[in-house]
Amino acid sequence: MPRVAVMISGTGTLLQSLIDDPRRTYDIVAVAADRPAQGLARAEAAGIPTVVVRPSDHPDRPSWSRALAKMLGTFEPDWVVSAGFMRILDAAFLDRFPQRVVNSHPALLPAFPGAHAVPEALAYGVKLTGCTVHLVDAGVDTGPIIAQQSVPVEPDDTEQTLHERIKEVEWQLLPEVVQALATKGCTVNGRKVEL
Repeated sequence: MPRVAVMISGTGTLLQSLIDDPRRTYDIVAVAADRPAQGLARAEAAGIPTVVVRPSDHPDRPSWSRALAKMLGTFEPDWVVSAGFMRILDAAFLDRFPQRVVNSHPALLPAFPGAHAVPEALAYGVKLTGCTVHLVDAGVDTGPIIAQQSVPVEPDDTEQTLHERIKEVEWQLLPEVVQALATKGCTVNGRKVEL
């Protein structure tokens, strides 16, 4: 059975969408966090091993990145899913899992990369935003796009209301993509990804 490791930084709602996916035919073998995140309790409740690898416990970012990759590597994942993991992954991590790290981002990339996608989309006045599931490379939300889904911006939206509607789409799209990757894999040709 395909093996998936998940990385989180917060409450773990995206993780929960993976755990609860009725189509899931892969094992979630580990959940890692960069701090004692609330979402680790979701993994523990589902009987999934958890690890915390704090950047502050390492002398520099490459050392932390290597430690995180080594820790996740012990679980032998076929895929690593960044589900609300708020750290940039560098080559020290990505080289361990080449083209096997997936991220969900709350915008229609390449628009609004980075940690403030939702308020930036609102401030820019876009009428349409959404979420993107993409392969992770060494840039900030610059990896090849696997799937996207749009979310309309309503005239009275706040950052919170818009982000909640985007999350509802992410909770559907990320499990769908991870299921397809875990069972079928993908082909990457430049910036094009085929499941």
